[in-house]
Amino acid sequence: MATKHLLAVGAMSAVAALLLAGCSAGGTGGDDDEIGGEITVLTNRTDLIDTLFADYGAEFEKKYPGTTVKFEGVTNYDQDVTTRLAGGSAGDVLALPNGLTEGQIKEFFEPLGATDELAEKYRFASEYAYDGETYAISVGGVASGMVVNKRVWADAGITEPPTTPEDFLAGLQAIKASDPEVVPYYTNYKDGWPVTFFDNERAIMGDPDILEAWPEDPALWEEGKYAYIADGLLYDIVHDGLSEEDPLTTNWEQSKPDLAEGKIASMLLGSWAVPQMKAAAEDIGADPDDIAFWPFPYQTDGTFHSKIAGDRVSAISSNSSNKATAKAWLEWFIEDSGFAASQGAIPVPKDGAMPKEIEDFAATGVELVELNAAGENAGKEAEIYNIAEIDGTIYRQQLIDVARGAADGDWDSFTAELNKRWGAAQADVMG
Repeated sequence: MATKHLLAVGAMSAVAALLLAGCSAGGTGGDDDEIGGEITVLTNRTDLIDTLFADYGAEFEKKYPGTTVKFEGVTNYDQDVTTRLAGGSAGDVLALPNGLTEGQIKEFFEPLGATDELAEKYRFASEYAYDGETYAISVGGVASGMVVNKRVWADAGITEPPTTPEDFLAGLQAIKASDPEVVPYYTNYKDGWPVTFFDNERAIMGDPDILEAWPEDPALWEEGKYAYIADGLLYDIVHDGLSEEDPLTTNWEQSKPDLAEGKIASMLLGSWAVPQMKAAAEDIGADPDDIAFWPFPYQTDGTFHSKIAGDRVSAISSNSSNKATAKAWLEWFIEDSGFAASQGAIPVPKDGAMPKEIEDFAATGVELVELNAAGENAGKEAEIYNIAEIDGTIYRQQLIDVARGAADGDWDSFTAELNKRWGAAQADVMG
């Protein structure tokens, strides 16, 4: 799944006063007060170290004479960087490896400023906030939706995003009838993580507080509720024969040129995938303009809604001996480098210009929604899922197996079991 991340290096947007005010324990006196000297930036984007990142480093060093930015690529990023954090050797600026606890984040990283102040100017400031302080923030944001080959859809007579699951299914049927060689919807079952995007569209209900309400619901898979709508669409797609013939042989990397060429019509992903699909089109001589991003096929009060959230988040090591330069790098990267725009990402500054991919997406009539973090119920959703032994990847793969007839059961029996397990765990956690 690593190919999806915009950038696994540090990058946040903040004015200098807010950034420099974020210094805390772990500093080294004068080094925290002066911009100069060398910093090391860890990244999983090993493909960009000698090209784009080298250019960025040179630009930053020109703006701040006497500074040096070194990039270190880490292939097995999450595992290796977690180990290095524990050993105190994780550079100066880096992305948070996945799986860190709140306590580890507070231990290993510098607070970047007061969350309420940062949130006035920046998106996603509350995603890694503890006790009123933000410890990490994304380089750029992504929207949730459907990556489509709009030429294939147009050939089947559909030129506008479907507004209901039923219309979407009818569109997939029309694609199958128009060209039986095209896969109307590709699940990417084998890689697993793409099926979790059916959990990533909760904003379609138009409720920015849905994360707080989620653990309070004793039965998620009931008609009219989000899980019923989203997972129901996945089930119907597969059950109706509108996905790949053999999900056990799907291939994420191959799916990109296949969608670009028109062999695949649709995949539910994030907006980060659009530049990747367009690049794949260029590589094979297809038309990048065939790639479009549509909202999830559901409207609340006549409006599409799409969740926007930060991608891989970035931070400053509490062991950095050069925090002032690290903070200056973070500020410059987000404000001046143009990297987020080059990746089709939503800018962190609220007054930043949206990239063309997001502007085109907004032109479909979708409302972009940043979900509020859970308050009193923070952490309880994950606890319920864990106790219920409901894994977002595994249960959706099982759902696909039931839908295609490779496992016993049907929609009603499968969701009844999910509700039973969730309900028991929910009662245990929520009381």
